[in-house]
Amino acid sequence: MNYQAVLEEIQQEVQPLFGTGKVANYIPALQRVDPNKFGIAIATPNGEIVSIGDANEPFSIQSISKVFTLTMVFAKHGESLWKRVGKEPSGTAFNSLVQLEYEKGIPRNPFINAGALVITDMLISDQECAYKSVLNFLRKTSGNASVDYNAEVAQSEKEQGFRNAALVNFLKSHNNIHNDIDNVLDVYFHHCAVSMSCIDLARTMLYFSNHGESPIANERILTVSQSKRLSAVMMTCGFYDEAGEFAFRVGLPGKSGVGGGIAAVIPGKLAIAVWSPELNDKGNSVVGMKALELFTTKTGISVF
Repeated sequence: MNYQAVLEEIQQEVQPLFGTGKVANYIPALQRVDPNKFGIAIATPNGEIVSIGDANEPFSIQSISKVFTLTMVFAKHGESLWKRVGKEPSGTAFNSLVQLEYEKGIPRNPFINAGALVITDMLISDQECAYKSVLNFLRKTSGNASVDYNAEVAQSEKEQGFRNAALVNFLKSHNNIHNDIDNVLDVYFHHCAVSMSCIDLARTMLYFSNHGESPIANERILTVSQSKRLSAVMMTCGFYDEAGEFAFRVGLPGKSGVGGGIAAVIPGKLAIAVWSPELNDKGNSVVGMKALELFTTKTGISVF
């Protein structure tokens, strides 16, 4: 399969979509990103990297980080984590308070903000350790020792994080947050403010393509069963209330972020990451979703 030729075709075909979405504006540091940025990277377990456009440029991965913190917690705590967070699609906005109240403080899944806050709480043994462990994990699995937090984005999120503060306080009232809420919020804002490139992300996601083992770190990250289960959660919950649309159009397990990134996997074959900052009204990249739809259509490979 000539992936380079496929990516070049996709780059041409998505051009009419630029200008049809909007860059995230509720985080000021993201609002200043050039809306015309576009990159795609493919990584395979045997070490092949194929990329196009701005695939080497770091951007704010935002909610894609939730996949990695979930991985770390699942590897450590196993099935017990599902006592505190569900694994069903939400059908509501990623920052919904209504659903959390209705379900008595148990978030519907680990990718909505409430669920990711519970996962962050489980990640914390002490605050400094959590910061370091997230970066160490991402540097190890991406093979890029320069992966880091963007302090400006983290601060910007903290200054605008009123709804997340409401969520974590509500979770605390139901005894589903065990650590200090300010610590949980700060770690959460930081891991969402990690900057990575499409190439970094594709390489990091390879442990899902390789049944739980990272060919970059040369280390087993998850068991085969755990990798399968988290891939299933990505497929059903990775795109908030647009998960069904993504499964219908693209047919891959993946995760999006309001920085305009999408990372997805084809088990046994490859990982792919795309970045285009303009979002639709569901918070997913307009061009990114189309690019991945075109990729699975042109290559004829998906999980279905």
